[in-house]
Amino acid sequence: MATYNVVTIGDEILREKAVLVRRFDARLHNMLDAMAETMYEFDGVGLAAPQIGISKQIVVIDVGEGLWELINPKIVEKSGNVLGLEGCLSVPEKQGYVYRAQKILVRAQNRYGEPFEFEAENYFARACQHEIDHLNGVLYVDKLAHPTEQELAEMDEE
Repeated sequence: MATYNVVTIGDEILREKAVLVRRFDARLHNMLDAMAETMYEFDGVGLAAPQIGISKQIVVIDVGEGLWELINPKIVEKSGNVLGLEGCLSVPEKQGYVYRAQKILVRAQNRYGEPFEFEAENYFARACQHEIDHLNGVLYVDKLAHPTEQELAEMDEE
């Protein structure tokens, strides 16, 4: 299976709102498979279609608990607010602190177009929010926080 090249910050597609997926066919399935392979090859925990130069609402995520494929995902509920360190395959060799909801409810479709919902917490919730942001033309660098020494110390204690 072939992998994709990852586009980096400065590429216009990363700032566009991705288009809804309407066809759930073999072409989509091949794309999902190649996206997952690309994510693993680059040691990422998530990859959105705009990051490979394709304006479609498609995300793959694996935070170490198995692969999730999200088509046309939407966050429908959020709770909590937590600070965490993030990086991005499209912003190579950089990291920054971002506030994200601690717990979310996501509505999406699977590779066959079947709708489903799930709750995500902590690191998985952070990864989902990060990747769904990509579908709206938002990068983590747009949301950078500037934590205090106290906030950083509290993060180290967790």
